[in-house]
Amino acid sequence: MTPAARISAAIEVLGDIETRRRPATDALKDWGLSHRFAGSKDRAAIASLVYDGLRRKASAASIMGENTPRAVVLGMLRLQRGLTVNAIAALCSGERFAPEPLTATEREKLEVATLDGAPAPVAGDFPEWIEASLTRLFGEDVVPELQALTTRAPLDLRVNTLKVSSREEAHNALPHLGAVETPLSLLGLRIMPGEDGRGPAVQSEPEFIKGWIEIQDEGSQLAALISNVKPNEQVVDLCAGGGGKTLALAAMMENHGQLYATDSDARRLAPIHDRLTRAGVRNVQVRTPRGGADAVSDLNGKIDCVLVDAPCTGVGTWRRNPDAKWRLRPGSLEVRVKEQATVLDRAAALVKPGGRIVYITCSILPEENDDAVEGFLSRSKGFSALPASEALARAGLGRLTDLVRFTKSGLQMTPLKTGTDGFFVSVLVKG
Repeated sequence: MTPAARISAAIEVLGDIETRRRPATDALKDWGLSHRFAGSKDRAAIASLVYDGLRRKASAASIMGENTPRAVVLGMLRLQRGLTVNAIAALCSGERFAPEPLTATEREKLEVATLDGAPAPVAGDFPEWIEASLTRLFGEDVVPELQALTTRAPLDLRVNTLKVSSREEAHNALPHLGAVETPLSLLGLRIMPGEDGRGPAVQSEPEFIKGWIEIQDEGSQLAALISNVKPNEQVVDLCAGGGGKTLALAAMMENHGQLYATDSDARRLAPIHDRLTRAGVRNVQVRTPRGGADAVSDLNGKIDCVLVDAPCTGVGTWRRNPDAKWRLRPGSLEVRVKEQATVLDRAAALVKPGGRIVYITCSILPEENDDAVEGFLSRSKGFSALPASEALARAGLGRLTDLVRFTKSGLQMTPLKTGTDGFFVSVLVKG
């Protein structure tokens, strides 16, 4: 497919997403099934165009003066890809499979494209209804913080110290991937996305199959490290899901002590077993809930650290899931806030005196972060929030002090400040 044909396809897919109100992955999959002539590189390039269009949907529509799929793609090519007006016009030739030529109005809009004076939701490309929440956290930095969430995320890897002696050993084994060491996590390697938005097929690498590396955002690695779990502790990963943080905790514990991995949804735990085996983890006991029963009720009052990787809206992952921002609704936030309260209250019963809850979300909304923690502290006697600076010091992460945003009850990582996804972490200590 020609570059122009790929743009036409992206406009078609965005139209399908808008008309049928469904996730981009579904629309892209259906497009690929109905256009089997398109090769893998074509499909990847089209997906990249679609996701970039969704990243800049509000700002692109604003500079073009209309919110159509074509306008979004044209505006995105100017704002996100940095194409000149003449370059865009060359792609829109109207020839076979190419978009129709630019109109005089479209050319004029592209020539004078600017976001100067645009409202924050337009300049920052986010839903207007969360502006007040974001302003609570970021103040005057709302636009630059949210613009950082419109960029493409790198592919981060965590080196598994149960299998590899050092990050350097893993790095030296993967020179063909072009990885660099992550700046904040001493266990991380980073691969920047290519022009088509794709990264290498890491899962097929021998080092991945042998368990040397795991795919994990640097922010997620740091969140696990802030838990400061130690060998021989008793630890519960209460929302373990597929086991990403479970694996990180097990490595920190050096396979000593006991780590219990559970989740309220048994289906989310399905991938964890193979991952534990591949990673060489021996101190994890997977507790799968049966018939709605609590799988860790026998551990009440016995646990040193409960990790709560809470269900959330995922606003902090918009670099990776840009279509999620436009599907976010107030009702879904309300549901997540209730779920967070439930899981925090459950965690409280597990912690022994002197133990701690490490509350984590991949969100930047105060309702899911500080508000959730403050609500928990008002309900649960004996708990207090450890000052985030102290939590970093205890975990040997003092180098983050000048990079994270300290909040009332924890700390916030963001793409702008830390180059990671948007993670919130709060350490809650039981007296």
